[in-house]
Amino acid sequence: MPYLNRSSPLSFILAGIPGLEVAHFWIAFPFCTMYFMAVLGNITVLLVIRMDPNLHLPMFYFLSMLAAIDLVLTTSMMPKLLSIFWFQSHEIVFEGCVVQMFFIHGFSAVESGILLAMAFDRYLAICKPLHYSAILSCPTITKLVSAAVVRGLSLMTPLTCMVSSLSYCGPRVIAHSYCEHMSVVKLACGDTWANNIYGITAATIMVGLDSILITISYMLILRAVMGLPSKEARLKSFGTCGSHICVILLFYTPGLFSFYTQRWGQSIPTYLHILTADLYLLVPPMLNPLIYGIRTKPIRERVLTLVWGKGIQPVS
Repeated sequence: MPYLNRSSPLSFILAGIPGLEVAHFWIAFPFCTMYFMAVLGNITVLLVIRMDPNLHLPMFYFLSMLAAIDLVLTTSMMPKLLSIFWFQSHEIVFEGCVVQMFFIHGFSAVESGILLAMAFDRYLAICKPLHYSAILSCPTITKLVSAAVVRGLSLMTPLTCMVSSLSYCGPRVIAHSYCEHMSVVKLACGDTWANNIYGITAATIMVGLDSILITISYMLILRAVMGLPSKEARLKSFGTCGSHICVILLFYTPGLFSFYTQRWGQSIPTYLHILTADLYLLVPPMLNPLIYGIRTKPIRERVLTLVWGKGIQPVS
């Protein structure tokens, strides 16, 4: 097993999916397909919203931000992952590892903030429709998006700084497909207590707070929807919120599973944990455009118009 010390040129070896090494070559094909679908779908969403003035509304601004973040998340991981699976390019320089860690964890935190903003948007649209435009003005949207970005990246900046300051004098093989925080910290020698406590605390507070606020928003939405006099209006509101709830569950469920099993799930097979962590960064970005494309009529119509090559026309 190769060893290194802090004064040497520092690089790590990404293992890929420990326990499934013989299947790496074949696993890469569905991963590559999902990555292609994620990139194509999210770029399509961005182009459609950008090209159609009728979609320059708060809901679609937040959706554009979600699509952009998903592109960052998948592209931060997949090129290196595919190079591991197909070309056995396992080595990653220390600086590249820290940058990858910052982008993956930082923009995951940003996405959580955007999902919270989208829940707030749906709450206003359904519970306060008369005040919707006045409250969600362009300056307010800018502040909400900026707050999500600043909060997410600010939380992860100390984490990556602490990882950079650690000493590494043990084996340099990261038992993961990408530079996940705890997988890297496990290779450090010396006291890593501060990294562990900060990582758990930051993730728990952020995810816990966002989850609670999102749950409260949808409870208020549900109460308002049940009070609507028209069955058609209730079904339309349920349909709109259903797509948001699907996206939220897709984001939080595998993310929390991956996060906590990395620390306390020793009985769970390593390959299952790593696969879940990989799919967490791949499946939601792939499905988000499909969910919104199917459930959101304006986007669906614009995509069909683009496919048939007729240009984008306003919806009547």
